[in-house]
Amino acid sequence: MRVTILCAALALAGAACKPIERRAPADSTVAAVTTPAPPATAPSPPSAPSVSKVVTVEGFLAPESVLHDTTQDIYFVSNINGSPLAKDNNGFISRVKPDGAVENLKFIEGGRNGIVLNAPKGLALAGDTLWVADIDVVRAFNAKTGAAIDTVSLSNAKTGAAIDTVSLSKLGAVFLNDLVVAPTGAIYITDTGIRFDDVGNVLHPGPDRIFRIAPDRTVTVAVRGDTLGRPNGIALDPVGKRFVIVEFGGRSILSWKPGDRAPSVIAKGPGGFDGVVVAGGKILVSSWTDSTVSSYETGQEVKLITGIPGPADIGYDAKRNRVLLPVFLGNRVEVWQLP
Repeated sequence: MRVTILCAALALAGAACKPIERRAPADSTVAAVTTPAPPATAPSPPSAPSVSKVVTVEGFLAPESVLHDTTQDIYFVSNINGSPLAKDNNGFISRVKPDGAVENLKFIEGGRNGIVLNAPKGLALAGDTLWVADIDVVRAFNAKTGAAIDTVSLSNAKTGAAIDTVSLSKLGAVFLNDLVVAPTGAIYITDTGIRFDDVGNVLHPGPDRIFRIAPDRTVTVAVRGDTLGRPNGIALDPVGKRFVIVEFGGRSILSWKPGDRAPSVIAKGPGGFDGVVVAGGKILVSSWTDSTVSSYETGQEVKLITGIPGPADIGYDAKRNRVLLPVFLGNRVEVWQLP
């Protein structure tokens, strides 16, 4: 019984239980002592590649998204400037040079020159057109001048009236968050489906959806359902010919393409995800849950940047191989050099 108990205890400790060989020592004054082998150790997680902060740009107001315009070589920064759901017409978009110099803090500003912009979040480019997700509408601006585009005829599904924004409120859009332009010119927009109560608690009336705006401005629901996990960031993976979507309300990084009834899981992480970019063969994701930006390659998480209070919708500068990180709670943007 004692031997059995001892073997069980040693097994739990990772050591093997072996019988003691009773041999006469070579020297009667010295007894041979057998030292048990040390327990096997689990393989260590992959080490994080070396990243370094290049520049920090201060002075924003709830910066949500950063986008690199490769044609102009400029960074656009969306500023919510208040509540993410307030239709207060005080949101703005900044232009920042890659060296960190703010070229124009309020390049596009709600309430000025007839522009309406409430709480801008995700950004996407199609040629010279800058598309912006704004609560329950998607707005288009000239990326070079900042002017609202009113020459593209978009029609309200109910009234047929010409408007200069694509209204998704008639389809029950709740919290439009991020968007991406497909090679066909179609725009895909995530609806996280959340609201906030009077004291700041997050509510989830839903539903979780991804909208599609066709080149002719027809709006449809591309995919919906709880499997989207309150979708937040969305990015195009041109190599995999798929969209990569990250869950704000779950822990999954998802893959989805038109025709799929539901997304599939690529990897899992801490959750509370916000932004996602595809950089080469790696998927970079920001997480509010553990205040990080991590890389996911072959499904395994590698933390790149830590200790960020509110890492929002990250961008990527492919020309310089840099992550563009809006620090929502810190009112700043950080630029990090990847190895």
